[in-house]
Amino acid sequence: MAGHVKEFAESSFQGDVLGSGSPVLVDFWAPWCGPCRMIAPMIEELAAENQGSVIVGKINIDENQNLAMEYGIHSIPTLLVFKGGQVVRKFQGVQPKSRLQQALDEVKSPEVAK
Repeated sequence: MAGHVKEFAESSFQGDVLGSGSPVLVDFWAPWCGPCRMIAPMIEELAAENQGSVIVGKINIDENQNLAMEYGIHSIPTLLVFKGGQVVRKFQGVQPKSRLQQALDEVKSPEVAK
């Protein structure tokens, strides 16, 4: 992963994602997934453009199967937006960047505290 996108793992998920004071976008992916590789540059752009207000990271489902099962990841890419340790948005499949940015903008607002 390049630049601003973090790599999450089961061992650090509690602190990095659930315990984060900032909203977190998590991309559940795998190296063999064509659509996952296709959206990787967009995920990097979102990470760079939202730096300081949203944490953006990826979790490889092949290496972190327990997390994939815990969050009901049945197809990839699946993107989850966490705020306050809770999933507040879920997207499956390739999404337009504008739709993801809109979701991030919404969770950056203080009134979205699901």
